[in-house]
Amino acid sequence: MPDRLPLSRRTVLTAGALGALGTALPLGAAPAAAVTVPASPGAAHARTLRFRADGTFKVVQFNDTQDDELTDRRTVELMEKVLDQEKPDFVVINGDVITGGCETRLAVKQAINNVVMPMESRRIPWAVTYGNHDEDSLPQSGVDEAGMLLIYRSYEYNVNAENTRGVTGTSNTIVTIGSAAKKNREAFALWLMDSGRYAPDAIDGQDFAGYPAWDWLRMDQVAWYRDQSQRLEQRRGRKVPGLMFLHIALWEHRFMWWGGVDTRTAADAARGRARHGIVGERNEDECPGPFNSGMFNAILERGDVKGVFVGHDHVNDYMGDYYGVMLGYAPGTGFGAYGLAGAERNRLRGGRVFELTEAGEEVTIATRVVYARDLGIDLTANDQPMEPLPLGPRQQRL
Repeated sequence: MPDRLPLSRRTVLTAGALGALGTALPLGAAPAAAVTVPASPGAAHARTLRFRADGTFKVVQFNDTQDDELTDRRTVELMEKVLDQEKPDFVVINGDVITGGCETRLAVKQAINNVVMPMESRRIPWAVTYGNHDEDSLPQSGVDEAGMLLIYRSYEYNVNAENTRGVTGTSNTIVTIGSAAKKNREAFALWLMDSGRYAPDAIDGQDFAGYPAWDWLRMDQVAWYRDQSQRLEQRRGRKVPGLMFLHIALWEHRFMWWGGVDTRTAADAARGRARHGIVGERNEDECPGPFNSGMFNAILERGDVKGVFVGHDHVNDYMGDYYGVMLGYAPGTGFGAYGLAGAERNRLRGGRVFELTEAGEEVTIATRVVYARDLGIDLTANDQPMEPLPLGPRQQRL
């Protein structure tokens, strides 16, 4: 039978309970297994993420692994080499985990398994956000994003939260990171938001011809962020700094690059780069939806989220400082998805690394991109499909 839940993915939300989140991967060069608190069937593993004893914490963002069950082998090779080099404490695959071509439920499970096993086998806590392509196989496989969430949450080191009625999106999640210095104190927050898939065919009888076709964060998601941010501040006694990850760029990513709203000249881009300290490449247009969600305005109001990082546009890897908030991209990770033109197709494959350092009440954030080209990975502009990795017992039973 189709792997469906009663609610569609655009009518459900996961509000990560602010208490039982993430995992502690402390202290050594290699992550160690965290203690798992027993939970009811289907519930997320309750873990405690914490800064290491030296006050550091590392996050890796992969984006757009975007393939079917015959994943390009270099996607997995890239993920494994980044994880072994960086030894992160947490990983997010920030949307478009899989794409069309998965014709059965088994194929969906295999496609997911291929790109989460690098973290599972290394005992690294991880989560996903959803992108516009994740349900491309739904007509053939019968597995929607709510069904995929059941698969993700069947893995031991996944920390995606459950779906909760009332707010748009699938598995909007807060992952808090505890202080190394003070017990039971949240020092940082990772906000994982579902930016949706595509705009509807019409609203109030008007179609979207001439407008961007992508989806956008809805106002109830913005309100959820504000509410949870305020609750976290009340419990903590001060605002908790954080980073936000979503798949589809905000309009402010585009405004930042061009140094304005309706500007498109080389001089405008130079102004944007100089004003906002932009570094990195922009090889395609940003693709936000037809409406500005208001999320950036809410972030400015709250003052806790220090950066918003996206994917979706595979051949952009730039970042800058937009009025006190870092806005940036991770490049596409998946070798099976589109890249640059011609022989350069795979030049920008990579992942983004965030190095967090706790210093008293503050957390500093440094970020950089790690590229496949620097890890000895074949960049030939072809396809190199692999056989699916074996499923674990839990995933076989789903």
